Amino acid sequence: MSEPADINSDQKPLSHASEQPTTERPVVEMPNPYASTRGSITSKQLPAFDEEIINKYNRSGPRYTSYPTALEFSPMPEGLETKILQERDAHAPLSLYFHIPFCRHLCYYCACNKIITKKNSDAGDYLEYLMAEIKHKRSLLKIPADREKPLVKQLHFGGGTPTFLQDNELVQLWEFLQTQFEFLPDDQGDYSIEIDPRELGDETLTVLRNFGFNRVSLGVQDLDEKVQIAVNRINSAELIENVLAEARRLGFHSTNVDLIYGLPHQTPTTLDKTVRRIIEMAPDRLSVFNYAHLPERFKSQRQIKEEDLPTPTAKLAMLGNTINTLSEAGYQYIGIDHFAKPDDELAIAQREGKLHRNFQGYTIMGDCDLLGFGVSSISQIANPNSSYILQNHTDLQVYKENIDAARDNPAIMPAVNVIKTSVKDRLREYVIMNLLCHDYIDFRDVNHKFGIDAITYFIDEIQQLGEMQADRLIDMDAAGIRVLPKGRLLGRNVAMVFDEYLEKKHKNRFSKVI
Repeated sequence: MSEPADINSDQKPLSHASEQPTTERPVVEMPNPYASTRGSITSKQLPAFDEEIINKYNRSGPRYTSYPTALEFSPMPEGLETKILQERDAHAPLSLYFHIPFCRHLCYYCACNKIITKKNSDAGDYLEYLMAEIKHKRSLLKIPADREKPLVKQLHFGGGTPTFLQDNELVQLWEFLQTQFEFLPDDQGDYSIEIDPRELGDETLTVLRNFGFNRVSLGVQDLDEKVQIAVNRINSAELIENVLAEARRLGFHSTNVDLIYGLPHQTPTTLDKTVRRIIEMAPDRLSVFNYAHLPERFKSQRQIKEEDLPTPTAKLAMLGNTINTLSEAGYQYIGIDHFAKPDDELAIAQREGKLHRNFQGYTIMGDCDLLGFGVSSISQIANPNSSYILQNHTDLQVYKENIDAARDNPAIMPAVNVIKTSVKDRLREYVIMNLLCHDYIDFRDVNHKFGIDAITYFIDEIQQLGEMQADRLIDMDAAGIRVLPKGRLLGRNVAMVFDEYLEKKHKNRFSKVI
C-alpha cells in the first residue's frame, strides 16, 4: 500500500480514486451531519423486516468492531508496543478493558476466549499477572502537566466471567487501579462489567456500585428450560429479574441483557415468550445475537446436536418477531443486534450523531484510546501519524510467560499481534463506522476530513451499491448514502462494499450477517 500524499502541500479535492487521502485539514467547525438524521422514533426509522431481501443478501461478513478487522493482524515487531505507548497523545482520555477468562461452567454455544475451572486460586494467580501488565504499560504513558495520572473515561470488565473474581479480589484490583489512573466521576464516566447471574455474590453488586461501576450486562441467552439444558446454561427468570431489580435499586445507570437466537430447541414461539418476559424486566438495553454454529472451530459447540438447531426459516421468524416485539415495546434499534430504550445514553448518542464502535461494540466514548489488559485483550491507539490495533497472546500460559519475562527485561511487552492502519484505512473505517452507527455517510463531511472528492474516490463502490439502491436498502444522491429501513438489518452488507480486504483475502472467514 503506497504512502499518503504530501500533507504539507496545498491539497485540493482529489479527482482520481487512485490518489491518497490525508487527515491534515484546516480546523473548521462544521455542523455534525449525523445528528438528528434519525429524528424521533417513528415507524419510518424502525428496521423493516423483509424475508425475501434478507435471504438475498444474507452472506458472511465481519461485525466491524475495527477496520481493518482482526484478520489483518501480523506479528508484533520488537520494541513497537513500547514505542506506541510512549508516543501516545497524553491528552487523549483512556478506555480500559480487562479480560477475565475464567468460567465455572462451559456454555456449549460460547466462542469466547475462556478457561473452565472451579479453582478460585486460578483467579488470584491471574490477578498478579494482570496487575504487573497494568503497571508496566502505565509506566510508559506520558502524563499531561496538569495531571498526576492518565485520565480514564471508560472501563469494562469482560470475559469469561468477570464475577468469577471474589469480592476481595475485585477490591484488590480496583484499589490498585486507583494508584495508576485517574477516573472521571460516576456521573461522567462509563464503567461496566459483564455478569453471569449464577456467579454473583450477595454483596458483589453493592461492591461494584461503591467503586463507581454504573452499567451491568447480564448473559441470559434464553429463559426456556429445554434450551438452557441443551446449551448447559441454566438460570431462572426470577434470578435474572432479581439481579436487574437490585442493580436499579443500587443506582446503576444502565442494564443490558444478552439473548441469542438460533440455539438448539428454540422455536419462534419459545423465543417470543423469553423476549416478552425480558421486556417485563425492563432492561435499558438488549443485545440479540445470532448463534453461529461452527463446531469445526469451537470445540464446545460439538456438544450441540445439529438436528436440534432451528431451520434458517425458523431463525428468520425469530429475528422478525423479536424486532417487532422490541419495537412495539419502545426500544430503539441501534444496529448489529443491539436495542436500547430511547432515554439510554446509547440511543441518545446515536440520535445526536455521536455513536462509535470499537472492540467492545457500540460505545459513547469515541474519543478514547482503548488499552486492553489480560490474555487475548485488544488495544486501539491513535498516535499523531498512525493508528494501531494490538492484541495480547490468546494462550494463557504464553501470556504469563511474557509477563514474567518483562519483570527481568522491560523491553518485552505482552502484545504479540499488531495492525498499523494507513490513512486509506482510516478513511474507509470512517465510512464503515458511520454507516453502522448512523445509517448515513455524508460526502461533504468525508471530503472535508480527508481531502478527497468522495464520489470520485469511491466511484467503484458506488456502482456496486446500485443493486442495493434498486432494492431500496439504501438511497444515494450527491449528498451521501443513507441506509433505509429495509436495509438497516443489512447494514453490514452495505459496509462490506467499502472493505478493501474482504474479497481479496477473507471471503469465507466470517459468520453470516443474519
